[in-house]
Amino acid sequence: MPSPPQIVTVTAASATYDIHIGTGLLANLAGHIAALSNKPNARLFVVTSPEIWTLHGAALTASFATPPTVLEIPAGEQHKRLATIERLAEEMAQARADRDSILIAFGGGVIGDMTGFLAAIYMRGIRYVGVPTTLLAQVDSSLGGKTGTNLAAGKNLIGSFHHPLAVFADIDLLATLPPNELRAGLQESIKAGIIRDRALFDFLDTHSDAVLAGNKAALTEVVTASVRMKANVVAADERESGVRMLLNLGHTLGHAIESATNYTQLLHGEAVAWGMIAAIEIALNRGTITREEADRMTHVICRYGPLRSFKADAATLVANTAKDKKARSGTRSFILPVGIGDATIVRDVTDDELMAAAQEIVTAASGAGE
Repeated sequence: MPSPPQIVTVTAASATYDIHIGTGLLANLAGHIAALSNKPNARLFVVTSPEIWTLHGAALTASFATPPTVLEIPAGEQHKRLATIERLAEEMAQARADRDSILIAFGGGVIGDMTGFLAAIYMRGIRYVGVPTTLLAQVDSSLGGKTGTNLAAGKNLIGSFHHPLAVFADIDLLATLPPNELRAGLQESIKAGIIRDRALFDFLDTHSDAVLAGNKAALTEVVTASVRMKANVVAADERESGVRMLLNLGHTLGHAIESATNYTQLLHGEAVAWGMIAAIEIALNRGTITREEADRMTHVICRYGPLRSFKADAATLVANTAKDKKARSGTRSFILPVGIGDATIVRDVTDDELMAAAQEIVTAASGAGE
């Protein structure tokens, strides 16, 4: 029998909502949504992928007297485009979705980002609920209110802040994840530990066998700690004008790798892992962390690998960082660790430093596994 879920409350300036973390959450999803909605006859729409729906659709719909209308997006970052958003909005309009309708984001990070953005703009804003099915989405992208879609010029360049009514992170859903998806998601938890939660980092270091084996108690601990860390950061800085930028550790070069490889060679968490290794290298060269700290951080990142190879040259990666949405007034912001459980925002990382770090990971990737 499932144990009572862990509940972490996100208290942002514009919204307050709960993240439910545990097992067996899908079985009571209809009741949870009914309790959240003050419109008993609200139409429900599920945004998902064909693969997720085949695996878990029956479990999601089992608790609903009237099954939600299903809107499908093909899997893959290449479908995270405005054209997809427009198609989904047209399908909703044809199905007579109105301002009381509720969207359910049922999938990974791409599904969550797009569903949130669709909710933000359909009829100038409707409600949505997150039901993340990947570890990466459960620990990171499903909370905090960031929604959006990609342009050819870069990732998440169009979007808005639009918080969900609630998020239901069902640990049971992780059992069907391919091993590389699980490991990629865990890189976001490693990031959370490095920047703000040494106890989480230590847990990932000392319990790696249980976590990687998919032990539900261990995964619940990791998800809950990761969510709690991010909730605290979002409460302090909803719109990413200060401390929330710390959540981007590894993302500047990670996004550059994704762009340079057309989002086809690595999962997001894998690209972030390479980006974190580059940031650790810059911090080590600056003397803001010790060799012992750098080695331990890199060891844990690699323990949750293996990090797959990618093909891109260092110059392209550095050039792509200039397109990152975190760059402001021509100044590139960069997150560097200053210890395990602590990080800082710097704005003086030079192209030479970036080039050296990019070359380091490009060289290391050339010898990594496929």
